[in-house]
Amino acid sequence: MLIQFSVANFRSIRDTQVLSLVKSKGKEDDKLQDNAFTVQASSQGGELCLLHSAAIYGANASGKSNVLLGLYAMKQVVINSHKLQEGDELKPISPFRLDAECRQAPSQFEVVFMAGGVRYQYGFAATSTQVYQEWLLAYPKGRPQEWFSREWNEEAQAYDWKLSDNIKGKKETWKESTRQNALFLSTAVQLNAEVLLPVFNWFKRDLRTILSIDRPGAGYTASLCEQEAQKQKILALLKAADIAVHDMQLESRQLLERMSENQKNSLSQEEFEQLKDALVPKVGFVRQDNHGVPQQFDLEKDESDGTQKLFALLGPCLDVLENGWVLLADELHGQLHPLLVKFLIALFHNPQTNPKHAQLIFTTHETSVLSPDVLRRDQIWFVEKGTDHASTLYPLSDFSPRKGQNLEQAYLSGRFGAVPILSSVSATSTKSQSLRLEAAQA
Repeated sequence: MLIQFSVANFRSIRDTQVLSLVKSKGKEDDKLQDNAFTVQASSQGGELCLLHSAAIYGANASGKSNVLLGLYAMKQVVINSHKLQEGDELKPISPFRLDAECRQAPSQFEVVFMAGGVRYQYGFAATSTQVYQEWLLAYPKGRPQEWFSREWNEEAQAYDWKLSDNIKGKKETWKESTRQNALFLSTAVQLNAEVLLPVFNWFKRDLRTILSIDRPGAGYTASLCEQEAQKQKILALLKAADIAVHDMQLESRQLLERMSENQKNSLSQEEFEQLKDALVPKVGFVRQDNHGVPQQFDLEKDESDGTQKLFALLGPCLDVLENGWVLLADELHGQLHPLLVKFLIALFHNPQTNPKHAQLIFTTHETSVLSPDVLRRDQIWFVEKGTDHASTLYPLSDFSPRKGQNLEQAYLSGRFGAVPILSSVSATSTKSQSLRLEAAQA
């Protein structure tokens, strides 16, 4: 369960920005009570009140996707840095490039989360070539315990280490095996540091992403449908979303056959060899004609882009909901009807479909979900890019909105910022007049 994420000096984010999934103390409508939940932080740590979802709004190119990409980059470094050789780059790390000092400084990431009933606070600061800081605090009994930290000492050209007695095992071996371009967390887990496994697994298993950088397509959902029980759940969700389908047929097909020539040409020889025998399921929707005769429709050829996207989203959503994991989804609204966007969000707010308190963090332009019957006020966030081209993330609560206020109209009228500032174009003049995007122009 995600509690809080902070990031600094990453892509369009220059200064530290914080996204919190902690429920506010303000009173909301009773019909939104399932948008939040309470979890026991530890045996002596009291309770935490968290949110099932958070929506991030902002203009195109404002940097809202970079908030999610920051957490994605953190995940990639955690699960892959131990695989790097000396001198290899940490490719997910990308600093704010429009400031000379930032270009040379480390990017910084920190996440607070729950795993196995314990609250953890883990973070690191790194450039693409070196980790400069790394730390882990745990709260197994409510109070913080510093399990480990490392910080680069420029004068000594070495790390200053702190390793707690809570870290059981071959600590010196793990420390000595940690390269400058690798995380201690990643390295130690590969060398059987079992006490750190819940932290590593939260990134590797519990944190799921549907981003433009790794959009899964229909393949993941299709692979789930190879299990009859999962197929029936996907069918039930499709029918609930008003997608007329009686059944599904799956056929094995070579992955390379589904790739375009450009995609195949971009593969290295090694990648080509790995994929040449890979099989993926081909999906056909079965519908009955007016005489009750089943007819099959190819998902890729015969179905709309919106249906294809919904199908692609349902697999990851179902997986996350069944396991109580965290899902990051960029541009959730893309190609989907507004009611389907609400349908997907509602899956996370329904105790029957989300009994293990999975969480959804998404970016969107779909303003209809700002309706007071969809999201609490503390679930809404905005990103705006300033004249210095740096992105700022801020919550709706900064504006102290009234309960029941028409948030959609207020947002589109520029009340909360984070909307495009358009310029009128004149055929007879080269001058432009700045205009806020008004509701009538939306």
